[in-house]
Amino acid sequence: MSTLQETIITELGVKPTIDPKEEIRRRVDFLKEYLVKNSFANGYVLGMSGGQDSTLASKLAQNAINELNEEAGEDRYQFIGVRLPYGKQFDEDDCQDAVNFVKPSKVLTVNIQKAVDASVASLNEAGISISDFLKGNEKARERMKVQYSIGGSHNCLVLGTDHASEAVTGFFTKHGDGACDLIPLYGLNKRQGKLLLKELGCPDHLYTKKPTADLEDDKPALPDEVALGVTYDEIDDYLEGKEVAEKSKNRIEELFLKTRHKRNPAVTIADNWWK
Repeated sequence: MSTLQETIITELGVKPTIDPKEEIRRRVDFLKEYLVKNSFANGYVLGMSGGQDSTLASKLAQNAINELNEEAGEDRYQFIGVRLPYGKQFDEDDCQDAVNFVKPSKVLTVNIQKAVDASVASLNEAGISISDFLKGNEKARERMKVQYSIGGSHNCLVLGTDHASEAVTGFFTKHGDGACDLIPLYGLNKRQGKLLLKELGCPDHLYTKKPTADLEDDKPALPDEVALGVTYDEIDDYLEGKEVAEKSKNRIEELFLKTRHKRNPAVTIADNWWK
């Protein structure tokens, strides 16, 4: 195993093997303890896309809320699952299945299409042409903006869905889905997230389908693995300290180094990691 591979595994907190029950308990406790110790908030908010990561983070959050309310003897806390389609989502049935599985305290739906299209139109009027890829970033940032507005109005904190297999490749939008208050999936890779969902009794089609960010109009439902140029199995093997094909190893490390700025706070004059 290369020095860089060891560095990446340590930085992203990945274990070569996990006990799903233990990881579920650890992460639910983390979500519970954070709310109790930060009494200014009374719950969590998360956008639910119908994919593996948002379904897992939502279920962990709702389990934490259920336990806290049971311990308090009243409905003091809540988890708000937010549907954030751009127009009509192609896998809406999966989204509803995820909602039915998680059973959030509250479900809100905000269609972001008008807001995104208005932002793109304003930029066009200023002579700024937005590519389909950049419009995808507009969608991701609008979704996070909505979640923070909902969080602010309900006194709730915003959860993120980032995990090690996305973090290593920088496969998230800076200040979009990469912006949040807590990251309950930290240290898990993609296959480990599947193990947690299986343990939680999730319908298997929600975590066996091909992952897609579904942000680009010109490439609807583009699989993550196509966009990345490497498979999640290869990424997960790499993060578990296993040997992977040289081409895949180089691609993963290239993406990690190229997207380092996404995983670090804004650079100041006192920083030197970027030199």
